Amino acid sequence: MSDDADDVMGVITQQIESRFQMPLADLFRAVAKAPDASHDATAVVKWYGMLAEAQKALEKAEDNLVAALDHASGEVLEDPVMALAHQVNTAVSVRDGRAMVVRHYLDPDSPSRKGPGAWRGATAGPQRGPALQTAPLPQITPAPTVPVRGGTR
Repeated sequence: MSDDADDVMGVITQQIESRFQMPLADLFRAVAKAPDASHDATAVVKWYGMLAEAQKALEKAEDNLVAALDHASGEVLEDPVMALAHQVNTAVSVRDGRAMVVRHYLDPDSPSRKGPGAWRGATAGPQRGPALQTAPLPQITPAPTVPVRGGTR
């Protein structure tokens, strides 16, 4: 496992343990025993598991890329090696996206957790009309055409 992976997984593990005031293994057991007790804990455990899967997939993709680079000849990388590099980029994106979701569930003050529609700045109050008065577009009549006689103008 690379140092970056240790950093990502380690930091998130520390954040989870700090938020729920218990070791991660205990949190997993508590959620397995009573999944409906805390929506946040259940979501964090679910997404942390998905994050761990994404981290394993990233490590495998990195290992495959390193092996391909070791066997590559020349300065120009062949298409299969480039495809492996793209797999690594995709795996990083997936891992980082899942890490963001875990962090979202760890933050009780994140905007979307404050009420319905809060993520887009909406309030739970009644719907309002448009901010500007609108009117239908005026109908434009086409200009009359003059028939051409004799083939020239």
